[in-house]
Amino acid sequence: MKKILIPMLALGGALTLQPALAQDGEALFKSKPCAACHSVDTKMVGPALKEVAAKNAGVEGAADTLAQHIKNGSQGVWGPIPMPPNPVTEEEAKTLAEWVLSLK
Repeated sequence: MKKILIPMLALGGALTLQPALAQDGEALFKSKPCAACHSVDTKMVGPALKEVAAKNAGVEGAADTLAQHIKNGSQGVWGPIPMPPNPVTEEEAKTLAEWVLSLK
């Protein structure tokens, strides 16, 4: 019984402590302040996320660059309005970047 109980408890604990990376990108987008300036289809303060995906389609290293912009902010990429740094972890930034780049 102990041989089964300990692994089951460990598995249960691991499942309850899922990292933000396990969240899908859309849920993460909705849980962060991203939607204050961006939408999927329409330009707001910042570009539409589909525009970001199209601009970066086929660009090597785009996910890493976009993740850095999400986490640290950027300026001059889409015009004069700067994008401020966002309260995300490295993993969350990467998840968001990969999700944005998957949009068509």
